Order: sequence, then structure tokens, then C-alpha cells
Amino acid sequence: MTIRRICITGEPVLHTRAQKVEVFDDELRTLVADMFETMDKAPGVGLAAPQIGVGLRIFTYDYADDEGNERRGVVINPKLEIGPILEEPADEDTEIEGCLSVPGERFPLKRAETAVLTGVDLDQKPVRIEADGWFARIFQHEFDHLDGTLYVDRLTEPWAEISKDIIADNGWGKPGLSWLPGQDNLEG
Repeated sequence: MTIRRICITGEPVLHTRAQKVEVFDDELRTLVADMFETMDKAPGVGLAAPQIGVGLRIFTYDYADDEGNERRGVVINPKLEIGPILEEPADEDTEIEGCLSVPGERFPLKRAETAVLTGVDLDQKPVRIEADGWFARIFQHEFDHLDGTLYVDRLTEPWAEISKDIIADNGWGKPGLSWLPGQDNLEG
């Protein structure tokens, strides 16, 4: 397994709809193993393939439930159904979100409280997960990556403007920028 570099906002693969996975082989297994290794080292609760420069519809996740039971897996070619998103401002204390491709930053974002994720695993076996709360938020965040959307693209004011200023101040928003978990420590 290899820890891969994480693309920073501005890299074209992050802003382009990812392609459906057509070939399930050892190369795909290696990619998924690398994704888990990278996600764990970052550390993150999810990682989409475009975040490591691979334009495929795959994401990994790792988020324990309220009793501490592990919920860790990979979903390939996912589909996501979400519940309603309330028409109210995001709570600045409880609805803060971050992203490994906008490292070190956190902003409030309103998301649906429920989601149903379907797809397949590495063995092409069906996956169906009903999620709520933060687990649903993780699925929405990672699924957005597969459609070329970063969470900062969904922010409302004043957070949208603040995030644009931070991205500009960091010199992000252009191709060729990345960081290596375990070495660059941008999420620390």
C-alpha cells in the first residue's frame, strides 16, 4: 500500500465528474488499498478517488457509530438518495465540515440528515447503507467529489466569500497543488 498525494482545490480532476468504474481487477484493489492508507494517514473519515488524482467513481469511508462500532468500507459507482435539506442557516457549532482538498479549513454547511447509499464493493457485491447524522453527511460530501463538487462550492454567505479569500490567500485554486499525509501535515 502507498500513501498518495492529495490534490488541493484547483486541480481539474476535483472539478470534473468522475467516470464509472468498468474494470474490477488487481489494479483497482491496489487503488482502493492506497485510498484507505491515505485516508487513515491524513486523517480523514472519507476519501474520494478524485482527491488522489484518479477520476473514477469510488470512495472510501471510516466512521464509527455512536456505540463505537466500526463502519468502514468502499463504494464503487455509488448512487445517493438524500432526505430534505432544511431551509435554514447551518449551525456554526454542529454543522462544521472540512475537506482534505481544502486542508485545515472548516466551514458550516447545511446537509440532509438522512441518506441512502447504493453501489458495489470490490467484489461487485451490492452495497446498500442507510445513514443519518454525520454518517449521512460523509456520504453526501464524498459523493459530491465524484460529481466534481467540493463542499466549499456549496457554502452560503458569508462563508462562501471567506472560503474564496482563504483559497486565494493560500495560493490554491490552480492546477498542480497537492500535499502528502504524514509529511506535509496540512490537516494537523
